[in-house]
Amino acid sequence: MPALFSPASNSLVRLALALAVLAGGGGLLFLLGWARSPYASGQDELIEQPILFDHRHHVRDDGIDCLYCHDGARTSAYAGVPAASLCMSCHNQVWNGSALLEPVRRSAFSNEPIRWERVNRLPDFVYFNHSAHVTRGVGCVTCHGRVDEMAKVFAAAPLTMQWCLDCHRNPSPSLRPQDRITDMEWTSTGTALGNALREERRINPPTECSGCHR
Repeated sequence: MPALFSPASNSLVRLALALAVLAGGGGLLFLLGWARSPYASGQDELIEQPILFDHRHHVRDDGIDCLYCHDGARTSAYAGVPAASLCMSCHNQVWNGSALLEPVRRSAFSNEPIRWERVNRLPDFVYFNHSAHVTRGVGCVTCHGRVDEMAKVFAAAPLTMQWCLDCHRNPSPSLRPQDRITDMEWTSTGTALGNALREERRINPPTECSGCHR
């Protein structure tokens, strides 16, 4: 009885198996790479907001402190966004007739919040507390970048697990004096200051899974 398969069939089967393994491994590597890329993290992506707001003018030109608008950053898990009434505390005198500010005026009078688009996103299974970082000396610019130079705010950091863990394992370079938390231009004088602040504040960030995944 003649053979059903030619001797070359063995080579074809081995080749098909090898290609399947390579495809599976390549697909896994692709997914891992994609998850760390700006396409997945949204890093550097300009976000269109319902109202034109230029941080350069408010932060750099007018010198408005980050915590004036995002007052929850020091006291709660969420930094928060300012209510329209806070905006109008200035704009009832400045540009109070501008058409660009009509949505802000309407929001303030109707108590209907402005639906801002989130810039920095973390998955729902990640726990993050702003106050835990701010009160220990992590500056706004560390995670949010130079917003004083952004016409449209974008995510300056990848916010991947690896990026966060790198800081948790060695937080000293990210620490600064409390009176410099919102200073966009402050630079550290060296690791000695960060190490001293870490020891003084007894900073020991969690690196185990339950630290951020609760």
